[in-house]
Formats: sequence, structure tokens, C-alpha cells
Amino acid sequence: MPEQPIPAPLNGEELETWASLATLLERLPTALDTQLQRDSGLTHFEHGILFALDSEPDRTLRLSVLATYASCTLSRLSRAISRLESKGWVRREIDPADGRFTLGVLTAAGHDKVEESTPAHQALVRRLVFDTLTAAQARQLRTVSTKIATAIDSTEIWRPPAAS
Repeated sequence: MPEQPIPAPLNGEELETWASLATLLERLPTALDTQLQRDSGLTHFEHGILFALDSEPDRTLRLSVLATYASCTLSRLSRAISRLESKGWVRREIDPADGRFTLGVLTAAGHDKVEESTPAHQALVRRLVFDTLTAAQARQLRTVSTKIATAIDSTEIWRPPAAS
């Protein structure tokens, strides 16, 4: 087997960019979780599940699709769905179109939870992200984030149905 060449180390500008991104990757999830847990008793991950289900016309998704959107394993998603089920916000159903699949269905109480938790969450996202950027920078952030996410995993990323 041929030896792989050792890649060049990051240069000063690349290292500064990486340090900035790594810091963002540490700070943003903590800020989002803190606000959601304090105000709504949800983690950011759980809110994302509820929000994705609420964004679907019938508030229903196959769990395998939801796991892909959430960039998680079915096992992690199943544990989160169990927590959300215990609170009455989600239920599981066998997919009538193909019994090999399980659906996650947002309940009316789950929809109410999304309606309750989303305004403060989006206000924080606006304050931390969009209020700090120009419109052009926000578009660049979307482009760059999509490119990096796709380089990590080419699986389609979740987009709100209106954006699809």
C-alpha cells in the first residue's frame, strides 16, 4: 500500500479561521440548549425534532428520515422520541404505506409545545446570528455551512418545506 503524503499544516490564517469556527461550535450549542431548557424544558435536539415534525404538512415523518435530518443515529433519535412520547408531544405509528417503517407523529400537545418554545428560541437565534451579520453575510453563511455539512456527509440536509 502506498504511503499517504502528510498534508501541510494549517497556515496562520487557516488556523485563525479554524479556531474561530471551533469556538463557535462549542459556544452556540450551549447557548441554544441553555435558553431552550430554561424556557421550555427542551434540549436543542428535541426542539429540532418537534420543529421538523411540525413543519411537515401532516406533522409526520418516518423516523429514518427524521434521523437523517437530525444527523443522528436511529438509536439516539429513538431515545429522544421516547422522552418526547412520555410528555405526550410525539407518538409512534407503523407506516401504513410500508409496515417496515415507523413514523413519528407530532401530537396536538407537541404542536402547542412548538408554538410555545419557538418564538424565544428564534429570538435568540436572531440575536446571536442574524443581528450580527449583514444580509449578504447571512447568505454566505448559509452557502458555507451547506458546503461544509455536505463535505462531512453528502446526505441531504433538512430544509423547511417552504424552502424546498
